[in-house]
Amino acid sequence: MAELDEIIHQPLRLKIMAALNALPAATGLEFSRLKKLTGATDGNLGAHIETLAKAGYVSVEKAFVGKKPQTTVTATASGRGAFARHVATLQEIIAGKQG
Repeated sequence: MAELDEIIHQPLRLKIMAALNALPAATGLEFSRLKKLTGATDGNLGAHIETLAKAGYVSVEKAFVGKKPQTTVTATASGRGAFARHVATLQEIIAGKQG
């Protein structure tokens, strides 16, 4: 059986990846929307997004809309694959296929 992904397994990062994987590929979510979906603080969410970005699981795009900064987070192909494997491992555990 595959191992759970330690990067994704952390509860807030799991929420972030679940939210991003519910979207079509190459579609991201604004930081403020992720904050609402996860219930995280700015600092906590930013730190976890940084961890996911360093792992190559998400890409972060910063832009200005008018004079306001806007950060958009998108799951990468690598991140989508890692999330799919993580979910498959959870499903194996639930189904009792631990080996």
